Amino acid sequence: MHAVTRTYVGHGAIELCEVLEKHKAEVEEVMRKVPGFQSYLFFRTEYGGVSVTVCADKAGTDASTLAAHEWVATNAAALDVREPVVADGDVVLQLS
Repeated sequence: MHAVTRTYVGHGAIELCEVLEKHKAEVEEVMRKVPGFQSYLFFRTEYGGVSVTVCADKAGTDASTLAAHEWVATNAAALDVREPVVADGDVVLQLS
């Protein structure tokens, strides 16, 4: 398994959380189409928000980052959100 986080802070980040919340079903549809998709979550922070995507492999998390970028560019362009800080790696422990 491979995971990726996208951390949104700065200009437009808090407003992006509101847009994502209003479009939950659409975001779910986009993320579920990612190859090897396993899970996705987005949580608010004091300064914006963080998404976490888990896929079968790095190709899936790379595809999820591209899909997220395209979705934000299409649906939240007016917010002029900064590019997120992206971190990814192999999953070494998963609990649920």
